[in-house]
Order: sequence, then C-alpha cells, then structure tokens
Amino acid sequence: MRGGGSSLELRPWGERLVAVLHLFTSLVLALLYLAPAAILLAAVNGFSITGVQALLGDADARQTMPQVSVLLVLTVPAATLLARFSCRIQRSRLGSVFGIVESTEPEPRREGGPVRRVLRVLFGLDAWSAVLYSAVAGLTGLLSGGLAVVLVAYGLGTMLGGLLGIALVLADGTFTDAFADGKRLAMVVVFILLGPLVATAGLRVAPWLVRVDAELVQRMLFDSPRVRVRRRLIELRDSRSRMVDAAEAERRRIERDLHDGAQQRLLALTMTLTRARAKFDRDPDQARALLKEAQSESKAVMADLREVARGLHPRVLTDHGLEAALPVAAGRCPVPVRVDVELAERPSPRAEGIAYYVASEALTNVAKHAGAATVTVRAEHVARRGGDLLRLTVVDDGRGGADPEAGTGLYGLWDRVHAVDGELAVHSPPGGGTVLTANIPWKA
Repeated sequence: MRGGGSSLELRPWGERLVAVLHLFTSLVLALLYLAPAAILLAAVNGFSITGVQALLGDADARQTMPQVSVLLVLTVPAATLLARFSCRIQRSRLGSVFGIVESTEPEPRREGGPVRRVLRVLFGLDAWSAVLYSAVAGLTGLLSGGLAVVLVAYGLGTMLGGLLGIALVLADGTFTDAFADGKRLAMVVVFILLGPLVATAGLRVAPWLVRVDAELVQRMLFDSPRVRVRRRLIELRDSRSRMVDAAEAERRRIERDLHDGAQQRLLALTMTLTRARAKFDRDPDQARALLKEAQSESKAVMADLREVARGLHPRVLTDHGLEAALPVAAGRCPVPVRVDVELAERPSPRAEGIAYYVASEALTNVAKHAGAATVTVRAEHVARRGGDLLRLTVVDDGRGGADPEAGTGLYGLWDRVHAVDGELAVHSPPGGGTVLTANIPWKA
C-alpha cells in the first residue's frame, strides 16, 4: 500500500514535468509562430523608411525603391505561407497532445480558376487570419513558456549554483576567507533554500499555463466566428442531402404502405360492392352479406390509412400535445416504457413535432438494436437566458454502443434537431445503455 501511495504522489509531479517540457516546446516554437508577423513588420518598415527618404529627395533611396518594393511583394506570400504552416503545426499539436481534432476541416468553397485560388491562398482573408493567429499563439507561447521555464530553470540554477559554490570553496579550503563576514554565506543559503520553492512554483503553474495555451489555440483555430460559420454551412449541406434522401425514403414507404395495404383493400371493396349489386335482385340475402363484408373491409381500409397517417403526424399530438402523444408512441413499443412529461404549457407545434419524431425513432431503435429491458422517456421545459428549450431524454438499459453508421437512424434525428438550431447528444458506452438528449428551441 505504501508503494502505491508514493506512486500516486509522484504521478502529478510527473505530469507537471511533462507540462514544463510542453511549455518549453511552445517557447521554442513561439519563434516560428512570430516569424511571419516579424517578417511582414520588417518589410513594411523598410519600405516605409525607404519611401520617406525617397520623397525627401534621397537619391540612393530612389534607386533602391524598386528593389525594396519587389522584396515587399515577395515577403507577403512567404509570410502568409509560413503562417499557414505554423497554424498546421498548432493543429497537429492539439491533436497529438490533447486529442482535439476537427472531424471536417471547414475549407471555403473553391471558386474561380487556378490563379484566383492561388491568390486567395496567398493574399486572402484566411491568409491574414493565419498571420494573426500565429502571432497571438507565438506571444502566448513566449509568455507562458518563458514564465514556466524561467521559474524552473532559475530555481534549480540558483540552488545548484549555490551548492556548487559552497562545494568548490570547501574543496579549495578557502571557506573561511570566502564567507568571513557571514552576509555572503547567508545570501548563498537563501538562494539554496528559495531555489526549490521557485522551481516548485514553476512546476505547479505549468499545467494551468498549458490549459490556457491549448484553450486559446483551440478557440482561434477551431472556434473562431469564420470557422463556425463554415462548419455550420458544411453541416447544413450534409444534413440537406440526408434529409432529401430521408424524404425520398419516406415517400417510398408511404407509397408501399398504400399499395400493399389500403390500395389492395380498396380494390377488394370495389369487387365486393360489384358482386353485391349483381346479386341484389336475384339473391337479396347474399347481397346483404356482401354489403356487410364490404363494411368490414371499409373499416380495415380506414385502419390502414390511420396507420399511414400516424407515421406522418398523429392527430393526438395536434389536439393534445406531447403529454398525450408520447404515451401513445410508448404503447407501440414492445419494450416497457416509462413516460414522464413535465410541461406547464405547450411549446411550438414544430418543436412538438420534432420531439415526437425523435421519441418515436428512438423507441424504434431501442426495440430493434438495444436489447433493453426498460426505457424512460422524459420531456421537460428548460428555462435558459438565450432562449427556453424543450428537452427530450430517452434512456435505456440496453447494450449501448450506438453507432450512426450502423443504420440506427441517428443521422436522421440529428438532421431534424439541427434544422431548428437544436442540439442532439448521444452517450452510449458499450454495455452501459444509451442516453439520448435532444435540446429543441421552445419556439422553434
């Protein structure tokens, strides 16, 4: 037990040492990150000074002005390309060290010819944004990495320097002469005692500085307004394609259900009525029996049509809301379902329709894939400053491991919810059941 305790105690210090090494790497890379902005500033400064001197009548400045202009023109693309390379390094570090990756890189739509695309890469808004991001990351790495490295290096250096100084004095036999007044010895002792404290402070602050550095870089590269807009456009493009496919699949389902169900029954009903009319004068009793059969068939047709319409938008949802519609959807699930609805008022009809669709599809997935014994469906009103939400939660105790690529309909749910700027989250660890949460704007 003692050995295990010491291992647990050493682990945080090992992590802090790794954090210091990470900050040291950031400090070294900060020079690369700052290079694009430094190159641009130097080129612009040289161009400005030469231009002012040329305007003031300096002959040498006028002669060198063309060369300086060409140098400035060549410096800009070199700086923007270096900035893009620096941003790529930052993305790679976020992925390899912190596991922060972007599943779909939000590149802008490629329009125009090759020349226009090259100019956009070298001089476009993204290029200048990369210069800005690279400069900010360089300054952050310089400050955070410099602080941690200086604290640790200074603390360890002063302690080791003091100890080495005392050892050399003792080895030479000049200890009494070197520290005759006592003040010098006291100063060395203070350095030896304060060194570990300063190094410990650097080790303790290092993880916090690493988190700040990673958070800043993540916000600049992955969560900037332009990147969020591009990511949203990509999501809308992908969801639009999936929703078109889903609408076509739904149309085919309705067509198949009508053809295999109601259409066949209507054909049988027509034939029965034709037979009844033919027998009405010759055999009234048989005709009445056929009319009774036709009445039963008409009821079956109505039942088939209700079943088709129920998959579109149930009447009970329109008339009475989720409080009455969710138990109906739960009643069609072969798995026992507990329904809990806490809504003081009804949300918008669109929000109700999306919530009902999500609940129905989730229950279908549970019945087909989860192998669960019980399911809980909960709908509640969540007050929020940015806008109230209708939160729908479906929890099952099945096998978990829900995979959107396995044909479980999760992409369809995601598209429905995101179409109204909602959020869908699925937590489904293997063997731990599934928790599906849909946050739908109350007034969607």
